[in-house]
Amino acid sequence: MTAQLIDGKAVAAELKAHIREQIKAKIMEGKRPPGLAVILVGEDPASSIYVRNKREACEQVGIHSIYHHLSADIKEEELIALIHALNHDKKVDGILLQLPLPRQIDANKVLDCIDPQKDVDGFHAYNLGRLAQRRPLLRSCTPYGIMLLLDHIHQQYKGKHAVIVGASNIVGRPMALELLIAGSTVTVCHRFTHDLPYFVRQADILVSAVGKPEIIKGEWIKEGATVVDVGITRREDGSLAGDVEFEAARKRAAWITPVPGGVGPMTVAVLLHNTLRAAGYINSHQDDFGLR
Repeated sequence: MTAQLIDGKAVAAELKAHIREQIKAKIMEGKRPPGLAVILVGEDPASSIYVRNKREACEQVGIHSIYHHLSADIKEEELIALIHALNHDKKVDGILLQLPLPRQIDANKVLDCIDPQKDVDGFHAYNLGRLAQRRPLLRSCTPYGIMLLLDHIHQQYKGKHAVIVGASNIVGRPMALELLIAGSTVTVCHRFTHDLPYFVRQADILVSAVGKPEIIKGEWIKEGATVVDVGITRREDGSLAGDVEFEAARKRAAWITPVPGGVGPMTVAVLLHNTLRAAGYINSHQDDFGLR
């Protein structure tokens, strides 16, 4: 068996094209373009690249991007004051605070200051709570993007065992909630889990979001499983690696995401989608992409 690739670039391009058409139609009706405020604190090279990619994606679909690049030594109260100002700015529909933040800033405290209706990353406790209650509004970008990828390959959820490796608030926990809503039986593994291979071998659907190169060995993968690799690490030689031992896993899985080109593009596309929803372009219960 050789696994088929789940092409995140292609699915993301389809979603972005759909978003672009929605924005064009609304502008023709006299509505202003959606506005996304992007905040970068400091000079972290990876964060700078992520922010640039997100701003370019906004340009591609017609979202107005407002950029705030702040010094790494900014005080927490100054950052909170900026967020409060953006919360009250009627031209700003979404607020994206790029993580990680410098040590002097409490990320949870600052994220809690973002208006939940403008929380396009889906990190606010209110939005995660809505997801836990099966009443989602703005959903966490990476987990929801993964669900769109799985829907694209017509993944079956009910009666399937989904195993998630990693329990962060950004990916692992909301991913578990998404898969529970879809009807899967869900196991979440983390740093205190004993015998990780045992759980991975049971997975009909495996999602790994650890950020440690090839921590998931190919021989652990269940025959015919769907494997989603969220992790991405740059090696010393400049090459990129995922959490999963790709070539060995591909011999056993039915479907697998590549690194790069799998989950990453969907995270950005869902950010744009969430910005449209925050702007009121999309009803919260509308099937707006034909996938979910």
